[in-house]
Amino acid sequence: MSDWLFHGDYAAAPLDLPKLVLGLLLAFLCGQAIAWIYMATHSGLSYSKSFTSSLVLMPVLVSLVMQVLNNNLVTAFGLMAVFAIVRFRNILRDTLDTGYVLAVIVLGMSCGTAKFSTAVIGCMTVSFVLLMLWYISFGSRHRFDLILNLHWERNPDELVFLQRLLERHSLKSYCTSQRSSSAQQGVDLSYRLLLRDPNRSEELLHELRTLEGVSRLTSMKAENESEV
Repeated sequence: MSDWLFHGDYAAAPLDLPKLVLGLLLAFLCGQAIAWIYMATHSGLSYSKSFTSSLVLMPVLVSLVMQVLNNNLVTAFGLMAVFAIVRFRNILRDTLDTGYVLAVIVLGMSCGTAKFSTAVIGCMTVSFVLLMLWYISFGSRHRFDLILNLHWERNPDELVFLQRLLERHSLKSYCTSQRSSSAQQGVDLSYRLLLRDPNRSEELLHELRTLEGVSRLTSMKAENESEV
């Protein structure tokens, strides 16, 4: 079985197993590095978990594509034609869906060009990457636990009392909105909190309700940041 796996390529160019494995592994690690940087530095509203996962998957697929093509111009044109047909017949709205389509096309071309060992090793590698991304929910970001909206009726200079209470219960608090109106006294505030203990959120809400100057208190659990 091992002999067939290592010597199962019947294409014109022989299989260089160390080169194939090293290329796929290095592509996976480079994709991981770029994806983690993207997660850490992205600050817009259009964050997508699916796109982040595709940053890990795509380098592995491209590395496999180059191994299959191996300077073969005919195979390269075949890949372009097949992928163009798929894109013409289907509108792929999800980046990860595009990765799945590209994966099955490349694996099919590996088999069609008699690169059987490359197809098997590539399929195992791509399957491992996809299962790992799914199992660890790679790309999910959870920076806040609770969203608070409240009205502060006291003098704005006394907000320090509210801030001290929030700091006692949270590792990080961020005021996302502060609105005042000439028609009413006070200011409307909106906070995002990363709690020290998410299971004690009710204790925080109880203290806020009893704090002088706080009214119209509403709360909502913050979901993982991911574009739907």
